[in-house]
Amino acid sequence: QVQLVESGGGLVQAGGSLRLSCAASGSIFSINACGWYRQAPGKQRELVAAITSGGSTNYANSVKGRFTISRDNTNNTVYLQMNSLKPEDTAVYYCYADLRAVTGTQVREYDYWGQGTQVTVSS
Repeated sequence: QVQLVESGGGLVQAGGSLRLSCAASGSIFSINACGWYRQAPGKQRELVAAITSGGSTNYANSVKGRFTISRDNTNNTVYLQMNSLKPEDTAVYYCYADLRAVTGTQVREYDYWGQGTQVTVSS
């Protein structure tokens, strides 16, 4: 079993910063890609940022230049540094990982999601 545990969410004023962390634990063989989605009430879940095993990154246009995704392979942890936060960034942020996990004697592909962490940006 693999678990993704998120931390770092909270309440911040507009223009402030937060750093989200997502740590994966369990019988992980390799991580293909990981990152964050977010979902505001009444809206569809959207991809915020992603990073591949090779280090390539992708960002939603709305966060380019403000958010930075990074990873620590030693600890299987991915980070999202969020600067210049805006009220429209308010949402529940979900960590995800597309990975290979060891189950018994086999290695299989899985998608895992974190529990979600609330980010609230006040005006």
